[in-house]
Amino acid sequence: MSPLLPNNRRPTLGFIGAGRVAKALSVAAAHAGYEVTAIASRSPATAQALAAQFPQCNLVAADDARGANAVFDHADLVFLTVPDDALASCAAHLSPADTQALVHCSGASEVELLRPAAKHGAQIGGFHPLFLFAGLADDATRMAGSAITIEAEPALATTLRTLADAIGCRPLEIPAGERMRYHAGANYAASFLLCLLEEATVLWRAIGMPESDAKEAMWPLVMGTLNAARERGLSGALAGPVSRGDAGIVTRHTEALANMGGNHATLYSLLTLRAIGLARQRPNADNAALDAIARAVAPYVPPVAPKDAP
Repeated sequence: MSPLLPNNRRPTLGFIGAGRVAKALSVAAAHAGYEVTAIASRSPATAQALAAQFPQCNLVAADDARGANAVFDHADLVFLTVPDDALASCAAHLSPADTQALVHCSGASEVELLRPAAKHGAQIGGFHPLFLFAGLADDATRMAGSAITIEAEPALATTLRTLADAIGCRPLEIPAGERMRYHAGANYAASFLLCLLEEATVLWRAIGMPESDAKEAMWPLVMGTLNAARERGLSGALAGPVSRGDAGIVTRHTEALANMGGNHATLYSLLTLRAIGLARQRPNADNAALDAIARAVAPYVPPVAPKDAP
C-alpha cells in the first residue's frame, strides 16, 4: 500500500463530528503544526465555534452522513469523531479517494466498521487517545503524555504515529479484533476507578462522615497511591491488609460489609482476590498468608461458571 502522502507533506486534517474529542485533537494538532482544513457537524453552532479557531478551515454543512462527504474536498486525513452508534451509518455514506484516509477515534468500535468507506481504495484506521476528555478548555494540552492506540495498515499507521508523536502522545498498537478487551481495560483505569472512589464515599457516609469531608479526605490517599504506583509499579505500591498478609483484618472487613447488605462484601472480596494476585508478584510474598486471605473472602465470591457452560 502506498504512503498517504508520497512527498512526505504533512496531511491536512478534517473532522466529521465536533464534540470533545474533535475539539481537543484538532487544537493539539494545530499547535503541532498540522493544518485543520475542514469541520463538519450536525450542530452548526458547535462546528462554527471549532472551525473559527483555524484560519484555513472550511465549515461543512452536514445535515446527514452524505453531506459530510464534502470534508474530503478539503482534507487528506479525516477523523470520524461521531458517537459509536453512528460510526457504521456514517461510514456507509462516505467516499474518500484512494489518496485519502478515514480514521475513527473510538476505543470500543472495530476499524472494520469503516470498511464501506474504503470502496475507492481509501485507507482506514483507528486512533484512540487513552485520555478522559472532560470538555475543558485545556483538554488539548492535558492530553500530552497520554497513550494513543493505533490500528491501521503500515502506511497509514506510520502517518498516525507521526501525528501522535507530534502532539506529545505515545503511540501504541492494538491488534485487529481485540478492541473489546482493550476498551474494557480502559474502563478500569478511568470510569471504574471513579466507581471505586464512590464506594469509599458510600462506606464513609454510612458511619456518619459528611460526604464533602469524605471526598476531600480521599484525594491525598488517591494521589499518593497513584504516585507510588508510577514510581514503584502496581505490586510495589500495594498497601493495606493484603500487602501485610493480615487475614484477620480482611475477615473483619468482609463481616462488617456483609452486615450492610447489598453487594458491598462481594465487591470487596473480588477486589481482594486481585490484590492477592498483586501481592504474589512480590519477591518475598508470604503465600501461606495470602492463601488464608483468599479463604477468608471465599464465602462472599460468586461461583464462576465454566467457560464452556451453555
